[in-house]
Amino acid sequence: MNRVASLFLPQLPIERLRAGERSRRPPEPTRSTAAALAPPIDDNPGACSVPRGGGWRPGARWARDGAIIAKPSQVEIDRLPAHQRPTMREMGRRSEAAEHPFRTLRGDDGASGSGAAPALAPMSWTDLWGKPTILIARSGQKEVVAAACPNALDLGLRPGMAAAHARVLVADLDVLDAEPAADRAWLDRMALHAVRKWTPTAAVSGIDGLWFDLTGTTHLFGGEERFCRRLLAFLKRLGFSATIAIAGTPGAAHALARHGGAPIILLPSGREAEALGPLPLAALRLDPSALTAAARFGLERIADLYSMPRGPLARRLGLMTVERLDQARGLTAEPIIPVVLFERPEVTRRLLEPIGTAESIIQVISDLVDDLVPLLLQRGLGARKVVLRCDRVDGDIQYQAVGASRATRDAGHLKRMFALKLADIDPGLGIEAMHLAVPHSEPLGASPVAGLLEDGTRPPDLAPLVDQLVGRSGPSALFRLAAHESDVPERAIRRVGPLAEPTGWPGWKRPTRLLQRPEQLSNVIALLPDHPPRRFTWRRQDYRVIAGDGPERIHGEWWRRPGELWAVRDYFRVEAKGGARFWVFRRGDGVDGPTGDLSWFMHGVFG
Repeated sequence: MNRVASLFLPQLPIERLRAGERSRRPPEPTRSTAAALAPPIDDNPGACSVPRGGGWRPGARWARDGAIIAKPSQVEIDRLPAHQRPTMREMGRRSEAAEHPFRTLRGDDGASGSGAAPALAPMSWTDLWGKPTILIARSGQKEVVAAACPNALDLGLRPGMAAAHARVLVADLDVLDAEPAADRAWLDRMALHAVRKWTPTAAVSGIDGLWFDLTGTTHLFGGEERFCRRLLAFLKRLGFSATIAIAGTPGAAHALARHGGAPIILLPSGREAEALGPLPLAALRLDPSALTAAARFGLERIADLYSMPRGPLARRLGLMTVERLDQARGLTAEPIIPVVLFERPEVTRRLLEPIGTAESIIQVISDLVDDLVPLLLQRGLGARKVVLRCDRVDGDIQYQAVGASRATRDAGHLKRMFALKLADIDPGLGIEAMHLAVPHSEPLGASPVAGLLEDGTRPPDLAPLVDQLVGRSGPSALFRLAAHESDVPERAIRRVGPLAEPTGWPGWKRPTRLLQRPEQLSNVIALLPDHPPRRFTWRRQDYRVIAGDGPERIHGEWWRRPGELWAVRDYFRVEAKGGARFWVFRRGDGVDGPTGDLSWFMHGVFG
């Protein structure tokens, strides 16, 4: 079940300009700021007859008791210790009560809970905007009203009106230039923010709204209603007024957000035709010519189109009217083209005639690489993965990808890697178009000139060699071993990339070849508890030990599983007759039974 949300910003051009002015304007002193700059407040207030601002109250208790006969000065009071200074009440001075420090604030979702502070009286548009404001757009020598604030709309000014006519109707009018490019950029940034925070699919709808594909995402925000409240509260904090509607189709959501008459509309899927019926025809995003023709035929509501045959409707109002009506009711799919966080570099070559020979394919790939490298250089990127797409004449599409172990834009290196994939390309009846795209890239700056000199002191770059070996043998054929934080030997080693620098190797000796799983030994003869084996059989071959060193005790990792709580391994380095050197261990310490069953295992080979 698809769920699409349409966000409508009716005053976007003006509110965006006002938000920019508020950000540049110095902040006005608020009540909290004035309180912070005010003198300290008396914490022991009392009634007095002295005007606000201080002064001595006649007959103050501490003065009447004879403690100080003469009227003391402030300097004398400041000389007294803090515990002996008279309170403000005793001095007869008046103070004010502070505001309650735990005043309940409004929730983030825009809904005021119980005990919330009473809302302030709504500000009028005159207080908010100062005076009526319109935005004008120039078309040749003519100036037209592009947008008007609510105060200007109440005075009869409408978008599309001549700017000179608007100035005549309203004398005190604030006229600003419209900035459609800046409005579009703001919508694009908002769509990118939605992709990062709310939904993976968001798109700009027209010049005053956005589309969100909320299919399978609203449960992450507590449901559709809570998501809408949070979104409107977020826009309100930014200084924008908006309405939002959620329906099963983009067309229905777009129409209800602009003509539904409510800030939040949640329409269940399958009821689009019923909800769209009372709305005007302008809600279907029709052309002005189609709206003019509909008015000439007496068609005002969307419900008037339901009973009309498709053929006459398309001839009178255009084929686009039928398509918009079907899209809004869900009879025809309307895809949402989402914004992309990053536009990947891509080049294309369309061929006059299909090609199928190896020489021609190599030549086109070489031309594509030569076109791609300047594009990467211009963006300061290096390719980590390059995908070749071949469009064949029969409609089939083939993909071949090459990867780089390090970001590169070396044209020769990319051509060599694609040459290794040439045998996997099946041209069929011929290839008519080839595309080269970089889905994975990394920033790559300029290389220092000193690094290009062959002075013999710089180690050679292994990345091109690694890439070619991986292209021949597969991505899992090349790797390096690195240490891992674990006491158990088979867990203390992990695979890393062929260009990674292994670190953290232990200081004690370990075998060159470590078996993936320890293999049990048979016919073992050894003295307990601290002696290496004297004889054992491994892989059907008998070995007699002539030298040994150990034991090295390793305990189990009890935090992984309960079976390793008492596990003990005693490792020995032994040398058998003939020069073979092995790394063997015994389960258990030879004293306590729970530590192991005293069986012997082969775990590695030295040399």
